[in-house]
Amino acid sequence: MLFGGATALLPAFATDVLHTGPTGYGWLRAAPGIGAALMGAWLTLRPISRSVGRAMFGGVFVFGLATVVFALSRSYLLSVAALAVLGAADMVSVFVRHLLVQLETPDAMRGRVGAVNSMFIGASNELGEFESGLTAAWWGLAPAVLVGGLATLAVAWAWTRWFPELAGMDRFRET
Repeated sequence: MLFGGATALLPAFATDVLHTGPTGYGWLRAAPGIGAALMGAWLTLRPISRSVGRAMFGGVFVFGLATVVFALSRSYLLSVAALAVLGAADMVSVFVRHLLVQLETPDAMRGRVGAVNSMFIGASNELGEFESGLTAAWWGLAPAVLVGGLATLAVAWAWTRWFPELAGMDRFRET
């Protein structure tokens, strides 16, 4: 989320890039939530149980790709679809990350690790919005979102290389 803060720029995208009004902006703003809710419902019925590392990093990678598509799109419908995919991909990553924290952290440290994880998630969203606003002021709307999407892809790729055990994790620990 540090580099993928496209949603912070949605009001400007709606008016300056996609030339849509308040209703169009509302659908742009709702699209990530709709994608996340649909994916959450799907994961309720078919939870990820194999290749969990690939699923987590795959979610981040798809999030980055959807961000790039959104940055390059000048079509309202494609932009809404990209944002819905972005939300669904984020849900996959969140699902796996939260389960990893709960199931892989030793009992004695679970509360502290959960608190640090929660602080990091909250801070990364806020810092990501700040980063998006700052880079948009420097480079413009679309270039800022494009660079953020590409940075997300680079981070996902680098982390799969730096943490191969995590990327290759097949199953969650049995409880």
